[in-house]
Amino acid sequence: MAIDDRLIDELLKDYKRPEEIIGANGLLKQLTKAVLERVLEGEMTAHLGYEKHDPAGNHQGNPRNGKSRKTVKGEFGELELETPRDRQGTFESKIIGKRQTLWAGFDEKILSMYARGMTTREIQGHLQEIYGIEVSPASIANATEGVIEEFKQWQDRRLDEVYPIVYSDAVMVKVRDQGHIQNMAVYVVLGVKLEGRKEVLGLWVAHTEESRFWQQVLTDLKNRGVKDIFLASVDGLKGFPEAIETVYPRTVVQLCIVHLVRASLNYVPWKRRKDYVPWKLRKSAVADLQAVYRAGTVAEAEQALVELEAKWKAYPKVSQVWRRNWAQITPFFSYPPAIRRAIYTTNSVVSLNRSLSRVIKIHGGFANQEAALKLLFLALRQSAKKWTTPVPHWDEALNHFTLLWPERMLVLERVVS
Repeated sequence: MAIDDRLIDELLKDYKRPEEIIGANGLLKQLTKAVLERVLEGEMTAHLGYEKHDPAGNHQGNPRNGKSRKTVKGEFGELELETPRDRQGTFESKIIGKRQTLWAGFDEKILSMYARGMTTREIQGHLQEIYGIEVSPASIANATEGVIEEFKQWQDRRLDEVYPIVYSDAVMVKVRDQGHIQNMAVYVVLGVKLEGRKEVLGLWVAHTEESRFWQQVLTDLKNRGVKDIFLASVDGLKGFPEAIETVYPRTVVQLCIVHLVRASLNYVPWKRRKDYVPWKLRKSAVADLQAVYRAGTVAEAEQALVELEAKWKAYPKVSQVWRRNWAQITPFFSYPPAIRRAIYTTNSVVSLNRSLSRVIKIHGGFANQEAALKLLFLALRQSAKKWTTPVPHWDEALNHFTLLWPERMLVLERVVS
């Protein structure tokens, strides 16, 4: 909507200092107040069906009933408005709701700060410093109130029929339960869509033993429309192979290489030895582990693992982590570099969970499970804004999927077309 230049000139004819325009009581704030109050009056007229002071309103049963004062907070600071009332109290403005104290869109700023791990006190201080307004903890809580309903809708949304690769990983949160702090595992399931873009499929709280838990997760994915998963890269195997065999029998299960490396390094001591200082000991272990997972074939990987076992026989668990799970590791070596990178670089889910863990650490414990899921959902939504490009070398990976599973790729192409 264009504004007449003559009107602007009239408003600015006595302009001398910037404060007169953008100050606490400057022109912009006065205009905002005047325009909003005019809109409120117009909404009241539309609600009642007659103009102010119009005789047509006499004896209508619901006349105007004065005004009340309302303070709205936003980027402009605090703005006190005079809002019209009707006798029966049935008027409700569309531009400013009855109980609304934050300007439309301003609550999104609060959600963004909350999702980045800022505490209520930090959000209060930031808003005071930047906008010069005081926002109560109750207002901040109200701004996040609708998030749990949005989370439920997101968790139940329809998904794609096929995801070539799915990753899963867990983050631990502390939740108060009857006065006690308990650790709770929240699993993040991340899928890669046909076009190579990442999508978080959902969040699940592990309340049951592993096999039943994974059965519930995978059944939920199926009920929401997922018909096929080519590869599933997971951080652990407890109960997962049995569950996926039941729900998605054609899916290849691949243990996350990053988690295997980390699990092995947990058994490498930090204490000083005769022949190694601590960092060199770990560096040597990393190099030997790389020889295993960077091998060109299963035979070469097997040989590297034998050498690892011999070199680290004083710390047998370093290699036992790999030997114990070898059947779920070896599929990795049958794939070309493009797919290997996609599987190995669970950087997608590992970096995502790292950001979630950082936010969780800032907040500490949660009053209940709902509060934890609300924060994690907001943090996920914030992270997903950065996922604008496909995973690296995705075209190469898709071509190899076509060679491995041509009939499944045909189904996928029909779904997309």
